[in-house]
Amino acid sequence: MQSTKLGCEKLNVPELFGSKVFSDKVMKSRLSDKVYNSLKKTIDENVKLEPEVAEAVASTMRDWAIENGATHYTHWFQPLTGVTAEKHDSFITPSPDGGVIMEFSGKELIKGEPDASSFPSGGLRATFEARGYTAWDPTSYAFIKDHTLCIPTAFCSYSGDALDKKTPLLRSMQALNRQAKRILKLFGTEVKYVRTSVGPEQEYFLVDKEMFEKRPDLVYTGRTLFGAKAPKGQELDDHYFGVIKPRVTEFMEDLNNELWKLGILAKTEHNEVAPAQHELAPIFSTTNVATDNNQLTMEIMQKVARKHGMVCLLHEKPFAGVNGSGKHNNWSMATDKGTNLLSPGETPYENAQFLLFLCGVIQAVDDYQDLLRLSVATAGNDHRLGANEAPPAIISVFLGDELTAILDAIKTDTPYEGTEKVIMKLGVHSLPRFSRDTTDRNRTSPFAFTGNKFEFRSLGSSNSIACCNIMLNAAVAESLKQYADRLEGAADFETELHELIKEVITNHQRILFNGNGYGEEWVKEATEVRGLSNLKTTADAMPHLLDKQNMDMLMAHKVFSETELHSRCEIMLENYCKSVNIEGHTMVDMVRKNYLPSIECYLHALAETASIMRSVSDKVKCNYEISTLERLSELTDYILENVDKLEKVLADLEEFDSIIETSASIRDCVLPQMEELRKYVDEAEMLTPEKYWPFPSYGKLLFSVY
Repeated sequence: MQSTKLGCEKLNVPELFGSKVFSDKVMKSRLSDKVYNSLKKTIDENVKLEPEVAEAVASTMRDWAIENGATHYTHWFQPLTGVTAEKHDSFITPSPDGGVIMEFSGKELIKGEPDASSFPSGGLRATFEARGYTAWDPTSYAFIKDHTLCIPTAFCSYSGDALDKKTPLLRSMQALNRQAKRILKLFGTEVKYVRTSVGPEQEYFLVDKEMFEKRPDLVYTGRTLFGAKAPKGQELDDHYFGVIKPRVTEFMEDLNNELWKLGILAKTEHNEVAPAQHELAPIFSTTNVATDNNQLTMEIMQKVARKHGMVCLLHEKPFAGVNGSGKHNNWSMATDKGTNLLSPGETPYENAQFLLFLCGVIQAVDDYQDLLRLSVATAGNDHRLGANEAPPAIISVFLGDELTAILDAIKTDTPYEGTEKVIMKLGVHSLPRFSRDTTDRNRTSPFAFTGNKFEFRSLGSSNSIACCNIMLNAAVAESLKQYADRLEGAADFETELHELIKEVITNHQRILFNGNGYGEEWVKEATEVRGLSNLKTTADAMPHLLDKQNMDMLMAHKVFSETELHSRCEIMLENYCKSVNIEGHTMVDMVRKNYLPSIECYLHALAETASIMRSVSDKVKCNYEISTLERLSELTDYILENVDKLEKVLADLEEFDSIIETSASIRDCVLPQMEELRKYVDEAEMLTPEKYWPFPSYGKLLFSVY
C-alpha cells in the first residue's frame, strides 16, 4: 500500500485519489449494467443519451454526492472570461409534511439555465437577451468541491451559439476523431475513436500574502507594474530544481491532497528558474478532461496558497527581470486501443502510418501558424513570448536529428543512414525500423516533438488550454482530411502514400527548425527568407482569426460558426484592451497617490538635512544630499510629465470606433508610455530609502516565502 505523510497522519493515496469524483469506477459499481453500458456508449461513441438513462444517472449521482457531504449542485462551465463559472442550487425540495426531501432529476442533470447576459458574447447576445443554457458533458466526470456537486457542462445561448470554451473544444475533438479514423482505416485498422490527450505543465509564483496585499498593482492586475531589480535574481541558477523550502513543501503537500481527491493526476513538482517560481505537471488525460482539470488546478492553487499565508500568482510576467510563467501543452493522439499515433511502431507499416500522422501535424502548424499564435495571445503573454525565457512569437516545429534525417531522406530519395543504409520508400518491405527520437530538447522551440508527443510551449500560465487545443485539433483534422481524400481514391496506396509524404515534407520545409529560436538571425531568416509570420502582440495576432482561410477551415469542420468566430475576435481583443487599460489606470493611481508623495517626503528630508548641515559649517559639502536631491527632483519632473502623458493616451482610447483600432493604440501608444513611466519610477526607487518607499520591493516579494 502506498502512503505518504501529511502532517502527522498517514495518507492512503490510492484510497484518497478520485474520492470526490463520480468516476467510471463509481458508475460501474452503482449503476445497473444496462444504464452503465448505455452511458459508456454515449461517452465513447457520441451516441444520444436516452432520457431514462439520464434519470437513472441523476438519481445515483445525487445519492453518491449526498453520501459524500454535498448539499448543492451546480452546472460548472467555462465562459469566455478565462475562468470558470458556477451557480449553486440545493438538492432540497419541500415535502407535504412541511419538511424537505433531497431531489435531483435527469432534466436537472442534462440542462441548466444560467443568466447569459453578463458573460462575454462579442455581440452574440444583447444585454436584454438573458437566456443561456448549460448542457452536461458526460465525457468529463462530475466531482464534489466545497460540498457542491459540480457537473461539467457546455454553455450556449438561446440561439445555440457557443458562449464557452468547452463546446468548440468538443467539436474540434470530434473533427479530428472523424478524420483520423479515415486514415487508420486506410492502414487496415478499425477503431471506435481517436482522442487527443494533453499533459499541461503549470508554472506559478508564490509570494507572501501580507506583501501581496501591500501592492495595488498585484491586487488589481496580477503583476508588478513598477519595481527596481533586486540585487539577486536568478543569476546563480540556484533555485531551479533546488531544495523545496518547508513553507512551500507544506503548500505542495496540501495542494496534492486536494487535487488527488478530485482525480487530478498531479505528478511532478519542483522549483522553477526564477526565485519564488514553481511548477506542477500532471500525467496525460483526454483533452477535455485535462482542460477541466487544469482550470481546477489553477483555482485550487490559489485557494490552498491563501491557507498557507501566501498568494499564488498565475500572471505570465509578474516580475520584470526574471523569468515569467508558461504552461507547456504536451499533445498527442491515441486510439481507444491505446495506440499512440505519434509514436514510431514496431513494423515498417506502422512507421509509415506514424510518418503520415507526423506530416499531418507539420502541415497543420505551417498552414495555420497564425491560429496557433493567436490561440495563446493575451496581454500577459505578450510580455513573455520572445523574451529569452520562452519561445519566440514565430511559430516553428522542432523534430530532432533522427526524424529530420528520415524526412530529408524521403524528400530527396537519398539513402537514410540509420541502422541500415536504404533508400526510403514507404512500402511494407522498404521502410526501416527506427526508434523514438532521443535528441536533446530545444527549449527555444514553440512546437517541439519530444518522442511520442508534441510540446506546444507558447501558452501563458493563466491561459485556458482549451484555446490552443481547439486550433491544433482543427488544423490537424484539416490535414488528415486532405490526406484521406487523396489516398482513398488511390490506385496504388503505397506509391501514393510515399508521394504524399514526400510532397508534404517538401512543401512545408520552412516550418521545420532545429536551431536557436532566440537568435536575431533566426528572426531574419524566418520572416525574410522562409516567409513565416512574426505576430508579436495580441493586437497583431487576433485579427487573423477572421482571415478567410482560417474561417473556412474552422467552419468546414463545424468547430465554430461564422458568428462565433466574429464574437471571439471581439471578445479577445476587448479583454486585451481592458486588461491593459486597468494596468494603465493602476499606474496612474499609484504614482499620484503614493510614489510622488513618498519621493516628495524624502526630498523634503534631504533638503532639511542639507540645510541643517550647512548651518553648522559652510565647509560641509553635502555631496550625497545635494546630488540625490537634484536627481530625484529631476525624476519627479519626468514622472509627472509621463503620468500626464499616460492619462492622455488612456483617455484617447475612448475616441476609437472599433476594437481593432483601440487594440492598435494600446500596442503603439499606451504600452510604450507605461514602460517610459516605469523607467523613471524604478530609478527613483534605487535612490530612495526603504522607509520612504510606499510598497514592498522586489527583493522582499521574491524572497518573502523563504
